[in-house]
Amino acid sequence: GRGKQATATKEDDWIDQLFIANTHDYILCFSNRGRVYWIKVWEVPQGSRNSRGKPMVNMFPLEKDERINVVLPLTGEFRSFPEDHYVFMSTKMGTVKKTPLTDFSNPRKAGIIAVGLDDGDVLVGAALTDGKHDVMLFSDGGKAVRFDEDDVRPMGRGARGVRGMMLEDGQSVIAMLVAEDETQSVLTATENGYGKRTSIVEYTRHGRGTKGMIAIQQSERNGKVVAATLVRPEDEIMLITDKGVLVRTRVAEIRELGRATQGVTLIALDEGAKLIGLQRIVENDANVPAEGEDGSEDIGDTGTDTPDTPNSGDGTSEA
Repeated sequence: GRGKQATATKEDDWIDQLFIANTHDYILCFSNRGRVYWIKVWEVPQGSRNSRGKPMVNMFPLEKDERINVVLPLTGEFRSFPEDHYVFMSTKMGTVKKTPLTDFSNPRKAGIIAVGLDDGDVLVGAALTDGKHDVMLFSDGGKAVRFDEDDVRPMGRGARGVRGMMLEDGQSVIAMLVAEDETQSVLTATENGYGKRTSIVEYTRHGRGTKGMIAIQQSERNGKVVAATLVRPEDEIMLITDKGVLVRTRVAEIRELGRATQGVTLIALDEGAKLIGLQRIVENDANVPAEGEDGSEDIGDTGTDTPDTPNSGDGTSEA
């Protein structure tokens, strides 16, 4: 379908991440400038179920053109910053880095450097790992590389990292994924509205620093790859165009194909429009009508509601 027109500012949004946390748990917020900022759960403004929430740009002393693009909650055992866990990061130019989680155990309101960046480079991904996972990098040229995270030695916060993927001229990394198990699929999408899902088993493990393998066939029809994410058949995804059009669809409706194929149509684009984003939707109780409501509002079409549950007696909340 062509989706539903949303406004170009605050309506083109949806729930990207949902987690349960205690009031004194930490949330690490990484910016595209390679800096990390701390915030406690209790410092996040509390609102009603239908409230929009507070923009993150108003919570941190961000510089001009700096924005938060990765949020890592440290809940449960992670609140103590265990020594056997790491923060794995990737940049647009294909550099990767693994830093012990303990290096982030001294919170500073002004934030600190998480990774040293070269001129023109930005942080595109960060994830908590235990040193036993595979990391996957995807470029806008339709290539992907999968390697063992042990191929990257732990480094300090100020280090620039090592090469994770060799890129051709004009290409950049658009996504970093941490594989959980072999039952997942990789969903890729291109700027002209095409995409597919491919079993993660087809992405064989190679050493880091290579050009990688074909993730989706590059062609004039497809255009550049704009997104890649790990999904399961029961998941749903949200697609958004540069014209502010949103489409929500089920992953099961997208055909599973091999790596070296062009994919199928994910969204019918208007003339001159481009697909700019794809994200797996996190389901939550905000999509269930509250008592006394008729449920006539289709929250899924706009994705504007921000879930929020008042703190309970045990100090837990939904952030």
